[in-house]
Amino acid sequence: MPKVKSEIRKSYLQNKYVIITPSRAERPRDIKEQTVIERTASCPFCPENLNRKNIVDEIKIDDNSLVISIKNLFPAVSTDNQKAYGVQEVIIETPNHTKELAQLEEKEIEQVLRMYARRTDAISTDQRIEYILCFKNQGSKAGASIVHAHSQIFATDILPPDIHEELGLAQAYKIEHGTCPYCDIITKEMKSERKIFEDKFVAAFSPYASEYHYEAWIFTKRHLDNITKLNEDELKSFARILKIILTKLQELDLSFNYFLHQVISDKDQHFYLKIQPRDSVWAGIELGSGLVINSVPPEEAAEYYRK
Repeated sequence: MPKVKSEIRKSYLQNKYVIITPSRAERPRDIKEQTVIERTASCPFCPENLNRKNIVDEIKIDDNSLVISIKNLFPAVSTDNQKAYGVQEVIIETPNHTKELAQLEEKEIEQVLRMYARRTDAISTDQRIEYILCFKNQGSKAGASIVHAHSQIFATDILPPDIHEELGLAQAYKIEHGTCPYCDIITKEMKSERKIFEDKFVAAFSPYASEYHYEAWIFTKRHLDNITKLNEDELKSFARILKIILTKLQELDLSFNYFLHQVISDKDQHFYLKIQPRDSVWAGIELGSGLVINSVPPEEAAEYYRK
């Protein structure tokens, strides 16, 4: 059977290129990497160990804390540092030390998303804040340092260069075509082999130029600029597909990062969530040239998620 030839693909807007190489996955390897998870008895995020003075916000059900936001005790930015101004918080997703986000009920995942919205809304009242990033690192290869299910919020008074570039390119596209590029991408991808999920409220797909194995994006169909604008139906659908995707990643035992794309100062942006598994390792080609090699075609990844 002939090998499938590689293909160079450009990302939707940015000047980033990926080489999709299906046959490369079959190359010889004598190194096996694993997602390392080791749970210890003493955990700073378990309810009995929390210092309540550090709690910023919490969502309760029947007087029991379900999702808690606490101050990051080791922040890279803070509001009392004018040279690195910003806010950092940790979102404890569940009081249960033994569960991952994928193992929570959809209603529980909804509450995690609600906390992102609540903290985004609260932090955005600071007029100096330009950018609010809600993100999650799960697994040793994704940079997680504590096993207990949690995510983080990072807010700063600067707009990161990559985000600034993406917003500029999106605006240029809108001026040229008269439409939102991401609304157009959703329409196109819902007709492609890269489609993962679709209902009236959200759409999920593996991006055409996926930089990571099994990368997936989740969009609201309605044009919203940040998570605070989601209605109840959109929130439920978002939680449903997020659980489906994370459950499939758990079956593969993959570390991953996910993050929300939202810029509170740009009302014209289209809100979405990127999930980037960390199975592949960026090595000499990626670091030396900026070209990314991906041996799992997004069409194959989407098929896996749809099963």
